[in-house]
Amino acid sequence: MTTLLVIAKQPLPGRVKTRLTPPFTAEEAAALAEAALTDTLAAVAVTPADRHVLVLDGSPGPWLPPGFEVLPQCAGGLDERLAAAFAACTGPALLIGMDTPQVTPGLLNPALDFGSHDAWFGPAADGGFWALGLATPDPALLLGVPMSVPETGAVQYERLRAAGLRTGLLPRLRDVDTAADAAAVAGQAPSGRFAAVHHRLTGAPRTVR
Repeated sequence: MTTLLVIAKQPLPGRVKTRLTPPFTAEEAAALAEAALTDTLAAVAVTPADRHVLVLDGSPGPWLPPGFEVLPQCAGGLDERLAAAFAACTGPALLIGMDTPQVTPGLLNPALDFGSHDAWFGPAADGGFWALGLATPDPALLLGVPMSVPETGAVQYERLRAAGLRTGLLPRLRDVDTAADAAAVAGQAPSGRFAAVHHRLTGAPRTVR
């Protein structure tokens, strides 16, 4: 049974995207976070997997599409929460976050094929990672990895390599952390809800393709 996981926070003002304030208000940052989550879940929903799971800090809202199982995040650091998400899977699993609304089924599909790979790794431009896939979910591969620092991705990738896993690389994507990130990502996916909300808040040009 293949599981596609999204780990996310409920998009509430003051709890999400705090690095966007300023220039955005807490309410505007939450609106951008909700839009990013909406786009991410929409892409995941149409990506074939046996289970679609939202691992959520908070409560689901109207942005949650049908077909998702919702699991609460455990307490602890991000490494512990990611490890627990994989521990809830009994077969191959791919985990992504809510910070890459430009993600598409075309990017996710290859990482659900474990025929010639034991793991998949999607590096992020800020030094972290946006996707991690494991043919055999092993929480120990994540526990102790320093999170939210420039070397997070390098340490996590080395964990996979040191474990002898045949690791496939996914394209590098840019997380939405700062206002500059938000503008860049909105430009990369101009047809999405994230780009629409960003345009509404900033008046920045939006070319829908």
